Amino acid sequence: MLPQEDPLANTPEDASAARPIVIVRLATDEGAEGIGVTFYGGAITASLKRAVDDLGALTIGEDPLRIEAIVAKLRAAAGGAGPAGMFTLALSAIDIALWDIRGKALNQPLWKLLGGSRQRVATYASGALRRNLSLNEVVAAAGRLKDKGFREMKTQLALPGDTSPAKEVERMVRVREAIGPDIKLMCDINQRWRVEQAIDIGKRVEDAGVGLFWLEDVTTHDDYAGIARVNAALATPICGGELVYGIAPFRHMIEARSVDYVMVDLIRVGGITQWLKVAGMAEAFNLPVVSHVIPEIHAHLVAAVPNGLTVEYMGWMLRLFEGVAALDNSEIVLPDRPGLGLTFNEETVQRFGAAA
Repeated sequence: MLPQEDPLANTPEDASAARPIVIVRLATDEGAEGIGVTFYGGAITASLKRAVDDLGALTIGEDPLRIEAIVAKLRAAAGGAGPAGMFTLALSAIDIALWDIRGKALNQPLWKLLGGSRQRVATYASGALRRNLSLNEVVAAAGRLKDKGFREMKTQLALPGDTSPAKEVERMVRVREAIGPDIKLMCDINQRWRVEQAIDIGKRVEDAGVGLFWLEDVTTHDDYAGIARVNAALATPICGGELVYGIAPFRHMIEARSVDYVMVDLIRVGGITQWLKVAGMAEAFNLPVVSHVIPEIHAHLVAAVPNGLTVEYMGWMLRLFEGVAALDNSEIVLPDRPGLGLTFNEETVQRFGAAA
């Protein structure tokens, strides 16, 4: 259970909250070890761990470099448990570990093995400017992110409690004033608005001159027609996809012209294998891809593909890993170490009891 810290601006939304993580280690008979993670299990994280263990057992004796074959075997063994939900969450951890092994076996860093489009990728600070902070707190935190050199950052609207369109707009105006006109500012709604609310408040924010780089998850994530209505009504680009499981729903989302930026979550999509397929699909529609959480791994993927745009930089798992890629002028510089270039911080694993 990792604490939900905010190491970026030191303004945690809930200092007592914790995030359950399941970690996995896959070892080969030649001595290589691949690591992976999964989460989103909530109260049933113990069940998620069991699913990871069960799928992991099915990989024993397989060639770890034949990842598609292993994925097909696991999918068949799970029967009707997929394609989404618990099966996909568990599959992702196995898939990540297999790609880590592949990189180590071929002595290549993952970003280069997957395509190597670039070694440096842009990041945006995320997780610090959250909706439950007061207006003064979020403005101060935004200033701290700017002082740290971040050139992109994300905040949230759909404020809790006694809110109104005027209060929502005021928050965006104040944050923009704190960071200046040149920093890219994103805003996450986390599915909390109806379509008409998204259009109304989105237009008010535009009229106030805030200049958002994108609005994210403006309404229910699988209401592709509704999201497309918002996208057509606003000049502000729309981002979505973090809650989409597997590759087929991404096709529906993209074909509906719902989004301008395709956000792919490594865990919910089914691991690195499926993430790359969505990125290729998005490229065919001339759309960039961005990542959701886990920058420690996602940086490799965004750097690998030609339409990779920016990495969501959240500090939630920084203490779980050793070897995290360095930040330089708000960009992630990918290492040349093979595979993910990461190991688990054993002190963290022992102290916080990450399910392994």
